[in-house]
Amino acid sequence: MSGRIVSVFAWAVLLGVAMPSLAQKGDPTEKYPAPPAGFDKRRDGIDHGKLETVEYDSTTVGGKRKARVYTPPGYSKDRTYPVLYLLHGIGGDENEWARGGTPDVILDNLYADKMAAPMIVVLPNGRASKDVTAKDPIPKQSPAFAVFEKELLTDLIPFVEKTYPVKAGRESRAIAGLSMGGGQSLNFGLGNLDTFAWVGGFSSAPNTKKPDDLIKDHADAAKKLKLLYVACGDKDGLFRISEGVHKMLDEKKVPHEYRVIPGGGHDFKVWKSDLHHFARLVFREVDAEKKDGGK
Repeated sequence: MSGRIVSVFAWAVLLGVAMPSLAQKGDPTEKYPAPPAGFDKRRDGIDHGKLETVEYDSTTVGGKRKARVYTPPGYSKDRTYPVLYLLHGIGGDENEWARGGTPDVILDNLYADKMAAPMIVVLPNGRASKDVTAKDPIPKQSPAFAVFEKELLTDLIPFVEKTYPVKAGRESRAIAGLSMGGGQSLNFGLGNLDTFAWVGGFSSAPNTKKPDDLIKDHADAAKKLKLLYVACGDKDGLFRISEGVHKMLDEKKVPHEYRVIPGGGHDFKVWKSDLHHFARLVFREVDAEKKDGGK
């Protein structure tokens, strides 16, 4: 993690990102308190989901690509599930969340406590390229991060919806991510509201579009979004990016959840906490429909 964090902060310095100010009085630091102790620790005596590696054909880059897929406890092909596409940071790949963020454990625990809607979670490699890796210089990686939008829409989502029993449709798709993946999630999610209704940016990085460029039609976004979650630690060197997005959304009257983590840095302590809260909010309406008799 240390090497990746250094890379992100180097990127921030190169792009002239200001160091963070302290969360101002009145910032939302209490609506989303720290998760309970043990929220990210594997529990015995509860049902567990499954985390597997899959390969899909990418017409975008021309070849096979890997992703990790989490299926929830009690997974059955006789029902359909919403899908969360969960993206990694600049130094990671499809394994980063599993390696540092224990998403399967966090979700297993939420399901055991009946605090989240069952969902499939897809953990892709957000670097759409045959040969570019996390070890390459940031300028070489950046185009691959942008190209991933096309691959996600034209290759990965169709593969998931053909392979798994998922409920297709924008209201059953979410996208969220950390750091660079947070920027991708805001860019891709807000740029494709006919595909995603639930969007989350955790400590979004400088690849995030300028606030005024994120949303073309603010009234349409306000109508279509089921959830827009923007969060960052107030000790994070990238704090002003999330703060700028929040201010734009407030000004344009786009409903959203804004979370400032007191003392939070640019690390998995923050991002695991964000996943815990985001997973509790996402797909709640979809889950209620199923309980009412929908499939």
